[in-house]
Amino acid sequence: MIRGIHHTAICTANLDRLVAFYRDVVGFEVAGESEWANNELIDEIIGLKNSSARQVMMRAGNAYLEFFQYAAPESRDVDPMRPCDRGYTHICLDVVDIHAEHKRLTEGGMTFNRAPGGVGDIRAVYGRDPDGNIVEIQETTPTHHTDLTLLKVPAA
Repeated sequence: MIRGIHHTAICTANLDRLVAFYRDVVGFEVAGESEWANNELIDEIIGLKNSSARQVMMRAGNAYLEFFQYAAPESRDVDPMRPCDRGYTHICLDVVDIHAEHKRLTEGGMTFNRAPGGVGDIRAVYGRDPDGNIVEIQETTPTHHTDLTLLKVPAA
């Protein structure tokens, strides 16, 4: 039985900078930290040989983000991912007062595609954190239903 999503993991070339951003600007708290070098069990779990990395798990409410900075093997930089590319596309942060959060996060170093906009019961906008990862901020109205079973189309 799958109970839900535990965390989203992001690899970075600058762990200290990304942790500081998500702690000091976004408001996550550090839930745990670790590091390893050439640990056979970890290498088997992640499928890399002779790996070494630092890791930080962060928490906001029931949402967790896990950040890694690998020393080995060396990470590769790729062109920034677009929302339509396969693989990790974005994380979404649930906010109250999206306009205030947009302003605060912009002042803290995030860049956004535009000002927040709305569709129905949702106000949202995509932006990028200091590493260029796509982060959505979203505000829902009190009447918005998150139970996806309500979205099922009845059989004809």
